[in-house]
Amino acid sequence: MRRRLLVLVGSMVSLALVAFVVPLAVLALTLAADRATADALVRAQSLVPVVSVGSPDALALAVQQANSAGGHPLTLFLANGTVMGAPAERSDAVRLAFTGRSLTARAEGGREIVVAVTGRSAGAAVIRTFVSDAGLTRGVRRAWLILALVGAGVLVVSLVVADRLARSQIRLVGGMADVSHRLAAGDLTARAPAEGPKELRQVAGALNHLARRIRVLLAQERESVADLSHQLRTPLTVLRLEAESLPHSEQAVRVGAAVDAMERMVTQVIREARRSRPDEPGECDAVRVVADRVHHWSMLARDQDRPVTRDLAASPLPVGTGEEALTACVDALLENVFAHTPEGTGFAVRLTPREGGGAVLTVTDQGPGFPHAGALERGVSGGSSTGLGLDIVRRTAERSGGSAVLSADPSGGARVTVEFGPPAS
Repeated sequence: MRRRLLVLVGSMVSLALVAFVVPLAVLALTLAADRATADALVRAQSLVPVVSVGSPDALALAVQQANSAGGHPLTLFLANGTVMGAPAERSDAVRLAFTGRSLTARAEGGREIVVAVTGRSAGAAVIRTFVSDAGLTRGVRRAWLILALVGAGVLVVSLVVADRLARSQIRLVGGMADVSHRLAAGDLTARAPAEGPKELRQVAGALNHLARRIRVLLAQERESVADLSHQLRTPLTVLRLEAESLPHSEQAVRVGAAVDAMERMVTQVIREARRSRPDEPGECDAVRVVADRVHHWSMLARDQDRPVTRDLAASPLPVGTGEEALTACVDALLENVFAHTPEGTGFAVRLTPREGGGAVLTVTDQGPGFPHAGALERGVSGGSSTGLGLDIVRRTAERSGGSAVLSADPSGGARVTVEFGPPAS
């Protein structure tokens, strides 16, 4: 944009300069020629009184003195053929002047001025002077140089002014682009300053209105999610009462633990929905959270004859995500194993430190594997599920500064590798 503005201004100023400078240059050339011609004419006419009444000796002396003073050379032609002063040929202009007509004519290498002198007793006479091409253009180059310098100065000043104006406009446009990027990153407090021309102020106002509207819509959406999540507390309460009414057994303990986990998840959904920045990362000990969730799912795995292999690093292993988010992530990974593999299929959970900080969580199973590579996308599922579980895993990893990758395990089955970034400093 800046370059285009400079090209546009430079083109317009250049055209304007050509429109003014070229006529001025031609005018300077014409004025110089007219001035030189007028000077030569005045010089020739200064001899007219002497030529009109003077004797031949006086005429010769007057012409000699005039030429010795310098300036344009003077030549006097008499009717009897006598030529006095600077050598010159009897040109057509001189012959025409003997008819009584004074004139200026183009000659080789310059311009000749002839002045007819009539009324002499000895016959007519003609005074001739010559102005060379150099004399006709004397001072023109200097005038052209001044015009060129003035034109170049005007062009440079206009480009400097245009560049400053372009910088200010680009700065405003860049500021609005920065505001849009901040909004896209979740900073709903970003606002564009209402500065510059009317059009840019209108764009800034529209962008700020959009930001306010997004903030209102997100607030309404969070409240709707919180309300829907809160409505789940009623059936959860019923489930809790039913679980507490069961005879004390290992199965009742598992049902109660499942209800507790669900209640924690609902509470977390309500809390996250009502936070102004739900994407803000937290911090927790990955070893403690992963060990707790693997222990929880191991009880169900024992009922389904699923071998469980765990390899967890030494605690603590801090990661840049909250405990609730990491719990939901691990639950989503293990729930996929139970939902999409037949009973008796084993799985393994491995947690290792990540180079540069954080942790790497790897979950593998001996099932049929993923039906396609797009399972990490939101809403994509190869079975009857909602397709949101692995998307939760991916988003949780990315919020912490990590990533999630699906692959096939070398021994068969599926492998999910999730990298979690370190806590924010």
